[in-house]
Amino acid sequence: MIYLDLFLGFLEVGLFSFGGAYAAIPLIRDVVKAHGWLDDAMLSNMIAISESTPGPLMINMATYVGSEKAGFLGALVATTAVAIPSVVIFLLLMVAMKQALKHPLMQGALSGLKPCIMGIILTTGLLMVARNCGFVSGTPDPVTIGMTLVLGGIYFGSRKVTSRGMSPIGLICVAAVLGAVVYGSTLGGFR
Repeated sequence: MIYLDLFLGFLEVGLFSFGGAYAAIPLIRDVVKAHGWLDDAMLSNMIAISESTPGPLMINMATYVGSEKAGFLGALVATTAVAIPSVVIFLLLMVAMKQALKHPLMQGALSGLKPCIMGIILTTGLLMVARNCGFVSGTPDPVTIGMTLVLGGIYFGSRKVTSRGMSPIGLICVAAVLGAVVYGSTLGGFR
């Protein structure tokens, strides 16, 4: 049965692939060739397609092979099989980390890292604002500066109105609508 073959083949890939996606390519090749699912030319094309599409290479390859051999259900089976080992290992690590996070040394290390992470995020955000507003290039863009100020006002104003403030997702949605309205009107409207 093709579904069982896809599941076991890609479960093997998920279990024994160490060193990242490119290190897994020989194992994927062996599994695919052993089952006669793809020839070398098709495998090369599949690798190229998997590299050029968003997402992890192994997941893309499993989805592609599963789809080629057994349609949507085959893609689902192969993708699930290649992901199961990572998910199980991640869950086991989370259980172990839950205990480790309670240790005073770990708490101290995390307390020391928090300000560093906040500084990195703040610096990145400020650099993005400076570049996008045109301060780095020397030609400030008043529309972008205005939108940045409006979004900042919305965010900090919402923190005054509610204790938690606006969620990041809500702010992204407001920014998308604001960008569509402002840039849609300045670039000739919607088409």
